[in-house]
Amino acid sequence: MNMEMLLHICCAPCATYTVQALRDGGFDPVGYFYNPNIHPFTEYRRRLETLQQYAEAVELDVVYRDEYMLEDFIKQALEVDDRCQLCYTLRLEAAARQASDMGIPVFTSTLLISPYQKHEMIKDIGEGLASDYGVEFYYSDYRPGYRETYQMCRDQGLYRQPYCGCIFSEKERYYKKLVDG
Repeated sequence: MNMEMLLHICCAPCATYTVQALRDGGFDPVGYFYNPNIHPFTEYRRRLETLQQYAEAVELDVVYRDEYMLEDFIKQALEVDDRCQLCYTLRLEAAARQASDMGIPVFTSTLLISPYQKHEMIKDIGEGLASDYGVEFYYSDYRPGYRETYQMCRDQGLYRQPYCGCIFSEKERYYKKLVDG
């Protein structure tokens, strides 16, 4: 019998390889969608709906915390020095709490597949929150599978977004191109 694990999911593309790797590694992942950072609302809905499509196709149970809390996220992000640290903390704390509430002993995140995310920070935050909630944070570097997600998304007809989701990241991605033009 596989060990149950709560998997915080930022988006379906990042879940494709991660879910497969977890299942291959003897885990039974239960997805958890909570992403208060995603902007605009149409992007948020598209990511949620794409995850629903993916989850149904691969028979993945997912807990959806469908709350669009952009104003709260922006307010908090403007008050801190490191918005990524805030974003990771908000999502991982919600996942740790959810795992604890559901009696699932371990949690992780699909954020760990992205070469653009700060892995050491995610690991440190996850481990700290794990002890606070009486669960374990499972760290694994899934970045070697990142390119494989492109083909997996094409094969499954999944929408793949062009930025991490937050309004600040979107500005950095598109405004820089305009200014550097």
